[in-house]
Amino acid sequence: MSVRVRIAPSPTGNLHIGTARTAVFNWLYARGNEGTFVLRIEDTDEARSRPEYTDNIKSGLEWLGLTWDEGPFFQTQRLDKYQAAVQTLIDKGLAYPCYCTPEELDELRETQKAQGKAPGYDNRHRNLSDQARQAFEAEGRKPVIRFKIDRDRTISWQDSIRDTVSWQGEDLGGDMVIARAAEGDEPYGQALYNLAVVVDDIDMNISHVIRGEDHIANTAKQILLYEALDAKIPTFAHSPLILNTDGKKLSKRDGVTSIDDFRKMGFLPEALVNYMTLLGWTFPDSTKEIFTLDEAAKEFDLERVNKAGAKFDWDKLDWINSQYLHQMPADKLTDLLIPYWQEAGYEVDKMDRSWLEQLTALTAPTLNRLTDVIQETSIFFDDSFDYKEEAMDLLKQEGVTAVIAEIIEGVNNAASMTEEDAKALIKQVTKSQKVKKGLVMRSLRASLTGELHGPDLIQTWLLLNKLGSDTTRLQQTLNKISG
Repeated sequence: MSVRVRIAPSPTGNLHIGTARTAVFNWLYARGNEGTFVLRIEDTDEARSRPEYTDNIKSGLEWLGLTWDEGPFFQTQRLDKYQAAVQTLIDKGLAYPCYCTPEELDELRETQKAQGKAPGYDNRHRNLSDQARQAFEAEGRKPVIRFKIDRDRTISWQDSIRDTVSWQGEDLGGDMVIARAAEGDEPYGQALYNLAVVVDDIDMNISHVIRGEDHIANTAKQILLYEALDAKIPTFAHSPLILNTDGKKLSKRDGVTSIDDFRKMGFLPEALVNYMTLLGWTFPDSTKEIFTLDEAAKEFDLERVNKAGAKFDWDKLDWINSQYLHQMPADKLTDLLIPYWQEAGYEVDKMDRSWLEQLTALTAPTLNRLTDVIQETSIFFDDSFDYKEEAMDLLKQEGVTAVIAEIIEGVNNAASMTEEDAKALIKQVTKSQKVKKGLVMRSLRASLTGELHGPDLIQTWLLLNKLGSDTTRLQQTLNKISG
């Protein structure tokens, strides 16, 4: 059997991590089985759908590397197919017009609630006489179309993640609305989600429906529709939801929003898809946590997807992202960092490219996210900085003033500064001032950066020296502690 899977987001918002994780699983399954990955845009909610959300979904998937093989297909361009399916179900006697008003349905729910019953339609218009229908239509009522659900039926399927799943017909809320009321002269209006998705999956020959566990109740209803339309039922797989640290479904309140926001927060697409793959699935070698999409596709199978919810862990995502950043070539990483420097107002366009790449190489080991570079490199773009308390305590020690003064003299006397020159000057100052090398090194770092800790001191000094700001800072420090 040829594997055909799909991702079918609704363009009522930006691409969210939950939808993106579902896309990852579908993409991996398709690639691992030499199958087809289809993109379908479910845009029938005309009031909330926006073209910019469609663009965001497409660009987000492309950014993540989740390229699709077919599509995008748009439901609004397929309305005639849904209308035909509704008519087929009516002709078979499996669907019927329901004339209940919203007020009548509200009253029904209140009654059921008072009686301690689960809310649901009581199928009151399933067997209306022609006379009753004509009377309702004479009142000007526009019917929705409902699909008949056998309350005594047990719907079961073999879920590729959850094994056997069963659902009772009586728990599906009564006969299901499959088409809205008509707004014009049509016999019925726009088809609703459960019917439209079944028609699409039949028409597109979808073999496997891989989606979140919050769709399980929909699956039971959809299986009934597949049967009613004499169609082959696809294989279903319901992945676990992404949870917050409290074990509840992840939401915007947890600081997790769209994929576009993750991009702005400084995460790499390779790292994000790597992490999303681990949200509910583990590599066969459970010690392997860093891998590419192609590597995962070769090993991905639905049987290894967990049933339990996957907790979102910011620390784990940061760690995975850092691994990609630390291994990235300096020239490529520099290209990614430049927009963040520019946004911070750093005039990197005026900087020598080789200097920027040296700065990248120096600070890369400290980065968890691309955005971290602003804080980690601020000292290279602004000579004014605050001295940390421990740095100032060090600078006030006896002998530090003379150490800094001699370093300034050495820098001023040098035509240029190389790594060997810097090391030789430190050695010279240590000997002439009769102090320990550690004091010279700490004094130098505190004078240049205002801190006692940071990346390689010599490389930091050389980068500042190329800007001509090392002597400026050393003199500022000397003035501060001498005054």
